[in-house]
Amino acid sequence: MLRDITLGQYYQTDSVIHRLDPRVKLGGTLLFILSLFFFQRYPGYLAAALFLGIVIKLSHVPFRFMVRGMKAIVFLLILTVAFNLFLTPGKELVSFWKLTITWEGVKTAAAMAVRLTMLIIGSSIMTLTTTPNNLTDGMEKMMRPLRVFKVPVHEVAMMMSIALRFIPILLEETDKIMKAQIARGADFESGNLLKRAKAMVPLLVPLFVSAFRRANDLALAMEARCYRGGEGRTKMKPLVYQKRDRIAYLCILLYLAVSITVGRLVWMWI
Repeated sequence: MLRDITLGQYYQTDSVIHRLDPRVKLGGTLLFILSLFFFQRYPGYLAAALFLGIVIKLSHVPFRFMVRGMKAIVFLLILTVAFNLFLTPGKELVSFWKLTITWEGVKTAAAMAVRLTMLIIGSSIMTLTTTPNNLTDGMEKMMRPLRVFKVPVHEVAMMMSIALRFIPILLEETDKIMKAQIARGADFESGNLLKRAKAMVPLLVPLFVSAFRRANDLALAMEARCYRGGEGRTKMKPLVYQKRDRIAYLCILLYLAVSITVGRLVWMWI
């Protein structure tokens, strides 16, 4: 399962989405996520799914690679669906023991499952098509107005970028530790959920030691290169909007207009 987590990984290939300015991808991802919570009707979700499918096709990233990252959130998805299914009041559909499933609960659970799925896939597209360095530059540019309020924009963007970069590294380190302990007789597969959770505890100490060691090595490397924060720093490759970035912004705004209109109005006319 650890190998199935795709968040923070970069998939190297040549595509229109890869060549877009990171600010476009960051802003587009944020707007796409927000749009998922504006929909009141299922036609809106169909519009979002169509838009997401087009972006995935243009990114040249295999869809199975993106879906593989969904395995890590299956438990969260099931938990969210269960809570909405059994705790939403409304017209009773099925009742057994002390649990009642309502028609409103079914609709809410289905909507939340679709939202969460498209949210994860949409966020994965951003990280899969953007290098950590470009992601840092894009976040710093977008948060620049916060410098008026004395917010250390460069440092915040750097920390977020390092956190994303450390996700696949720590997952790989965890996989290595698990294999080493399995070779010594550890069992992480058998037993119930509680037993398997307890079996994972011995992984925490070596994983934390490895994480702190890597963090210390990174700090020493940054100091050796005379890193002193973002004040007065210049960019080797400054971000400049191209024609394709402006077209992408227009496509995102068009999607928002169409999806919100379809999601809120069209269903009422049918």
